Amino acid sequence: MQSRKKDERERVIDENLKRVFEETLDEGIPDRFKLLLDQLKQQDAKQGSDK
Repeated sequence: MQSRKKDERERVIDENLKRVFEETLDEGIPDRFKLLLDQLKQQDAKQGSDK
């Protein structure tokens, strides 16, 4: 009986973790991070052309 409860608990935990992971993936990258990445790319490009 205890094993069934444990199995059910683990199944529920697995489902919730998968749901949260999927929701996080669907959110995408926030605009402020995209802006920061663009700035870093520009900075790298400038440093590469200065060499």
